[in-house]
Amino acid sequence: MLIATLAWRDLIRDRFFLLCNTAVMVGILVPLLVLFGVKNGVYSALIGQMLADPANLQIDTSGNATLTEAEIAPLRDWPEIAFLTPKVRTQFDYMNVRAKDGRRIRPALVIPTGQGDPTLPEGATLKENEVAVSAQLAQQLSLEPGTELQLISQAEDRPKQLILPATVALILPESATSGAAVLAPFATLDLIEAFYDSYSLPDYGIEGAKPLADRVPAYSGLRAYARSLEGLAPLQAKIETQLGMGTTANTRAVESLLGLGRKLNLALAGTALLAAIGLGAALVLGFWSDVARKKTTLAGIALLGVPGRDLALFPVIQALITAALGLIASFLLYALAARGATALFGQGLPGEAPLAVITAGQAALISLAVLALVTAAAAAAAWSAQRLDPASVLREGA
Repeated sequence: MLIATLAWRDLIRDRFFLLCNTAVMVGILVPLLVLFGVKNGVYSALIGQMLADPANLQIDTSGNATLTEAEIAPLRDWPEIAFLTPKVRTQFDYMNVRAKDGRRIRPALVIPTGQGDPTLPEGATLKENEVAVSAQLAQQLSLEPGTELQLISQAEDRPKQLILPATVALILPESATSGAAVLAPFATLDLIEAFYDSYSLPDYGIEGAKPLADRVPAYSGLRAYARSLEGLAPLQAKIETQLGMGTTANTRAVESLLGLGRKLNLALAGTALLAAIGLGAALVLGFWSDVARKKTTLAGIALLGVPGRDLALFPVIQALITAALGLIASFLLYALAARGATALFGQGLPGEAPLAVITAGQAALISLAVLALVTAAAAAAAWSAQRLDPASVLREGA
């Protein structure tokens, strides 16, 4: 295209003004990119740290209620729940734990679990008689995957204790659960509760006061996990309304962090808007003055037979070339600044996360926004170029 070639050649010949306009863009874009990158990096690191602890997505019912399967069943289909399990009464969820051939014994909290539990590693499942143990309990009893355990009841008034055999399938990381804990399928806890309720368990040699066939399953509450941090507070309120009972969750800390993110976004958006206004004004004046300074050249191009609408593209093409060079220079300087900032201040971030982060998608959106701004800024210059009267301009020049 002839007008594009002429615009490029003129821009290279008049490179001083190209450098000036590029410098204006770089001077405004680089600080904004650094602010945006640091906000992304720090906030993402904090969100990642919060998500690394499954307890931050957990909602527990408070106290010991009596819930039936019919009351819990509707919640199982809620899309905002990632995982849900009923709970037994709190006085029955502790057992003594020891390795089958070991001498040491430790009391541990027995927690119901199942497929999809965020406390377990992704994709992990526990088969019948398999359990996952916390890092603390594994250290206390020298447990390894494959170790055979015994879960022993704590009923001092019984002639015979319930002893459940189990195999260690997983050793959980310290971040998954604290204290001495055993994660087992809910059927295991249901069996323990049946023992404490004096039901007979013939498979385990337990003679109770009531036959197991007469037992009607009932739950003291539930443990649920939200799919996202943003969905935690709404899900907690919805569960409380549905069940008519109180719940506990780490909602305050989660909402505080999410609120910080929203405030940072607003502050950054306001700064970006002011910067865009300033950059747009500077570019409008710059491109307009370029057209005024080059009107003799543009008049000569018009006399060659170039129509007005093509002549209007002359400043627009030059503006887009300037924007492209400004963006390249800005992202290169941002990369250097981000590496320097990470080296100086990034060591304290969780998981050694980078201090400044801009994804490829975000970079593309920023580039499109800048190109749109520059094109809009060049529109006034394009209008001025299109209205040039070659004869009048050349007479004035003569």
